[in-house]
Amino acid sequence: MTAPVRTRSSDEMIRAEEPVLAHNYHPLPVVVARAEGAWVEDVEGRRYLDMLAGYSALNFGHRNPVLIEAAHRQLDRLTLTSRAFHNDRLAEFAEALAALTGLDMVLPMNTGAEAVESAVKVARKWAYEVKGVPANRATIVVAAGNFHGRTTTIVSFSTDETARSGFGPFTPGFRVVPYNDLAALEAAVDETTAAVLIEPIQGEAGVIIPDEGYLTGVRDLTRRAGCLFVADEIQSGLGRTGRTLAVEHEEVVPDVLLLGKALGGGIVPVSAVVARRDVLGVLHPGEHGSTFGGNPLAAAVGTAVVRLLETGAFQRRAAEAGVLLEDGLAALVGRGVVGFRSRGLWAGVDIDPAIGTGREISERLMREGVLVKDTHGSTIRLAPPLTITDEELRSALAALEKVLAA
Repeated sequence: MTAPVRTRSSDEMIRAEEPVLAHNYHPLPVVVARAEGAWVEDVEGRRYLDMLAGYSALNFGHRNPVLIEAAHRQLDRLTLTSRAFHNDRLAEFAEALAALTGLDMVLPMNTGAEAVESAVKVARKWAYEVKGVPANRATIVVAAGNFHGRTTTIVSFSTDETARSGFGPFTPGFRVVPYNDLAALEAAVDETTAAVLIEPIQGEAGVIIPDEGYLTGVRDLTRRAGCLFVADEIQSGLGRTGRTLAVEHEEVVPDVLLLGKALGGGIVPVSAVVARRDVLGVLHPGEHGSTFGGNPLAAAVGTAVVRLLETGAFQRRAAEAGVLLEDGLAALVGRGVVGFRSRGLWAGVDIDPAIGTGREISERLMREGVLVKDTHGSTIRLAPPLTITDEELRSALAALEKVLAA
């Protein structure tokens, strides 16, 4: 990376944000100016190993050359038409994504929350038109500890009071059951149930991995109950867990699949609802839309992302490096780590509260040149780019060991 253009210092930039930016985030005090691969650089030229990768939006690394080239080519041709017209990149993107996931139809959107909101609308409409649920009585069953976004409807079925408090009244029509509890799920499903919406692995909750057989059980239950299985793979999908999709660890195919984050290659916001034809087919012109959804630039980058995944190289890398990550964290259990959960290059690490909160551990790691993000309590999340080398991963684990020992 070349030296960044020096303007104001990190401290000056952080102070400048205070009066003009809404305080909806509490970022670590590092001001990133440049990035490449698994590394970022601040305005003073200090380098940090990125072990968060934009919550999986940067699965392929910062400024992946294949994706940057695809974006550059498209920038020289066409960036936006709106869906009022066709564009010459959208069909290829939709065909490639449908083939990658084994499903039929694609609804392109922009953000993960938009994909979830779209799926809620589609599931309800399907329930009324296909299943025969009486008008305005459709319900959707979700899991406690979920994170699907922060829109008003989505926080209506969140169990995180920080996300909910002060934002009511809430949207009705949702039933919350414990995660990883098939008996509770079965008890909540009835003739009004349009869908069961879950994360195959709960990311924001601390990378919570369900018991073996849970996803298979959800698939079997929804099929028997005549409702949809909607899998939110916005964080867990597209190579993160060592498979293209986390549901593939149990060879499960949902009715509706939600993708985002990594689908935009860390360049532009891209999300999608991918589903069976009889499900997405309930939408008709004028019933749902997005000015930027499926724009040519997003479609070009999204297609390039799918082509990278078609090789299987990133999935294999996540699986192989995931063994190194798991072994390294296991060696720290009892030495400051009280427990962890990992799958592929994704881990939730529970730190002994006597050592520090997740935020405090994140700040200490930042001073060691490693960027991570805390979640609840004393838990931190590790989700490096899938391009990270073994040497880089070992250095991150060594930094964690040093912070815990200190």
